[in-house]
Amino acid sequence: MKTLIKALALLTGFSLMSSASAQETGHLNVRTVVQKEEVTIDDDGNRRTRLVDAAQVVPGDEVVYTVSFSNISDEPAENIVITNPLPAELSYIDGSAFGPGANVQFSVDGGVTFADAADLEVSEAGVTRPAMPDDFTHIRWVIESQIAPGAQGIAQFRARLD
Repeated sequence: MKTLIKALALLTGFSLMSSASAQETGHLNVRTVVQKEEVTIDDDGNRRTRLVDAAQVVPGDEVVYTVSFSNISDEPAENIVITNPLPAELSYIDGSAFGPGANVQFSVDGGVTFADAADLEVSEAGVTRPAMPDDFTHIRWVIESQIAPGAQGIAQFRARLD
């Protein structure tokens, strides 16, 4: 039970730690939520999947991070970079990060440097190897166009609680 409580605290704490930078401050409102999939079957046998708050998460469960952002200013927002740390207790699900109009990059060094997943390497005991999804510490979305006043967008990724 302590593991579950600790994991929930980590998920909740990190869900609020996304950061965004814009050309000028005050352009974006950024919000991150952590959810999990819930599958139900109705009386007719139809299967429905929906996202619900990740109130209870146990090792092996997948969670979905959704980062929503909106331009709350009267000016277009440019040079937008949104970064989300990946708690050490979670493993990134390969290929799950996306964001329409964004270049998705990853870090394996605590958010110091970022690159495409295929370009990252890690060194272990003096041996360099390609980075694996378990090595990722941060995910970054570089928005490739301006965000018009009032416009909104999302970025998302999945991870598994170890």
